Amino acid sequence: MSMLDLAVKSLWNRRLTVVFTLCAIALSVTLLLGVERLRTEARNGFANTISGVDLIVGARGGGVQLLLYSVFHIGNATNNIDWRSYQDIAGQPQVDWAVPISLGDSHRGYRVVGTDPSFFEHYYFAGDRALRFTEGKAFTTPFEAVLGADVARRLKYHLGQEIVLAHGAGEVNLMEHTNMPFHVVGLLGRTGTPLDRSILVSLEGITAIHVGWEAGVPTPGLHVTEEQAMHMNLTPKTITAMLVGLKSRIATFRVQRYINDYRDEPLLAILPGATLQELWDLVGVGERMLLAVSGFVVVVGMAGLLTVLLAGLEARRREMAVLRSVGARPGQILGLILGETAALTLAGIGLGVVLLYGLILILRPVLESQWGLYLGIAPPTLRELGLMGTVFGVGLLSGLLPAWLAYHRSLADGLTVRL
Repeated sequence: MSMLDLAVKSLWNRRLTVVFTLCAIALSVTLLLGVERLRTEARNGFANTISGVDLIVGARGGGVQLLLYSVFHIGNATNNIDWRSYQDIAGQPQVDWAVPISLGDSHRGYRVVGTDPSFFEHYYFAGDRALRFTEGKAFTTPFEAVLGADVARRLKYHLGQEIVLAHGAGEVNLMEHTNMPFHVVGLLGRTGTPLDRSILVSLEGITAIHVGWEAGVPTPGLHVTEEQAMHMNLTPKTITAMLVGLKSRIATFRVQRYINDYRDEPLLAILPGATLQELWDLVGVGERMLLAVSGFVVVVGMAGLLTVLLAGLEARRREMAVLRSVGARPGQILGLILGETAALTLAGIGLGVVLLYGLILILRPVLESQWGLYLGIAPPTLRELGLMGTVFGVGLLSGLLPAWLAYHRSLADGLTVRL
């Protein structure tokens, strides 16, 4: 019988202990790889949200805050931009295009984004991918709406659907604009960005539903119909932010300085890529802490493996002595223990990977719908393979002490009865 057969039979004889050891290793590997996969996909998702935008302009404040509310629809703006400021900046010689954005309303918990039709022309994501419609078209009149993929799917909306917007960005809204409903004219394809959970309408529509509102509340007794609003001047007075594309990248810092020093009102212009890096610097500490916690879990799992091996070695003193008595050399005993350790570690890693992909399949719909985080079923990355290699190395190190003890024990030690 070969040493491999002996190792397999030995593990089978201790199958209950082996199963618990495998579960401990698998769970620690699943946690370690899961944290790494979430970190990587979150970064990729954020980086792929918007492309081709040179500057994002908003009210003066924090750059990260401006990026979060204007692009990722997280949080709210501290102030708005005057419409005349938008027109002035859009008319600068170095500016190729400028897309206005107005936030602050919602529908059943989904953000409403007020903009103009040029948004669909200039918004790119994941590098050079443009927005596409699965059904319908872009809005052309004030009371038309375009739905993101998740909004249409979760609310089961279709073309021609009538929807009512609500004031505020929370899930519970007490003030709805029931007097001016919108009609769905387009459904966007999935992008994997916050647009999937957004409703896009015209700036004129946003202005119309707020006619007669002061300080965020409607004027008592004033009721404006859709027909009346259509005969009014619906040019917005303010917007929340604007996306800017320049004719030349060389002019980026010059235009940014012009906006940051704007005299008519305090404004802030940020570079999306540089500000995103600031965001990663802020959350980097949390990422490292999560990885550290996962690493400690792996260490605990390997400590369990070491404990099982040492306890098993003490119970297998007579087995080792019998092997030595029939001709097994100390080196073969050493290889047997290390082989069992390697097999347990590899099996635990494999089980952990299978468990990880199973959890991704189960949790992916929830992560997509609730947080917009897409986890793909892709082969392990080089970094993940490196982490698995590290776990395997730690596992082998855990087996060195039991293997060394078995190597140095004499034949008589195993045959001596201990009281």
